[in-house]
Amino acid sequence: METYKQPGDHRVAVLIDGDNAQPSLIEKILAEASKYGTVTIRRNYGDWTTANMGGWKDTLQTYAIQPIQQFRYTVGKNATDSAMIIDAMDILYSGSVDGFCLVSSDSDYTRLATRIREKGFFVMGVGQKKTPRAFVNACDVFVYTENLMPIKQPSKRNGPKKNTKNDTDREHQTPDPAPLLKQAFDIAVQEDGWAFLGTLGHHLRQLDPSFDARTYGHNQLSTLIRAYSKLFEIKEVKSQEGNSVIYVRWKE
Repeated sequence: METYKQPGDHRVAVLIDGDNAQPSLIEKILAEASKYGTVTIRRNYGDWTTANMGGWKDTLQTYAIQPIQQFRYTVGKNATDSAMIIDAMDILYSGSVDGFCLVSSDSDYTRLATRIREKGFFVMGVGQKKTPRAFVNACDVFVYTENLMPIKQPSKRNGPKKNTKNDTDREHQTPDPAPLLKQAFDIAVQEDGWAFLGTLGHHLRQLDPSFDARTYGHNQLSTLIRAYSKLFEIKEVKSQEGNSVIYVRWKE
């Protein structure tokens, strides 16, 4: 049966738009980038003379991130994007990496992500759910920062938390994953009617770079699939190495 190996041997440059990212999430952002390879370059771009960049100072030292100064020559205009884009192209042609992680929710990086992919390099994006779809689709993988934030557990003393209007709106904004799961399965399915879970995950990312089981309340794709037992049949097969390999089949 077919097997699929996730890319994990890239040399990755993490480039952060400091005006457009959260210092509190940097540890988890670096961990996400590390899933796809070794982070060899860590740079944060911004005007370090402004007060809004103050929250990054301790983080820079803790995680060995190099600050890149970019002055704002026009009030209210973000100059970070041009500096980061120029730096990214210099790194691209230096040959020192074969993957990039662009941390921003700004659509100005859409063309940069597209250009990097055109050169055959891996591109990962990290940003908020408000990130324009064009930037998301320009990446191989896109991780929403909302999925990196800790889930607040309701206090037992106060009982279950009641849904607020914002909670209800957030639930309504989360689409049903079933159509996307079916579409990816149709691509990944083998002649015997089964699809390897890793291959399914690969095609989910191809169809939607922002696909993430955490968006639907699950830490892994396997647990998300198990939650849709009415749609999928699951079987586990022992590999020659003794590991369990998961296959799925769509129920007619």
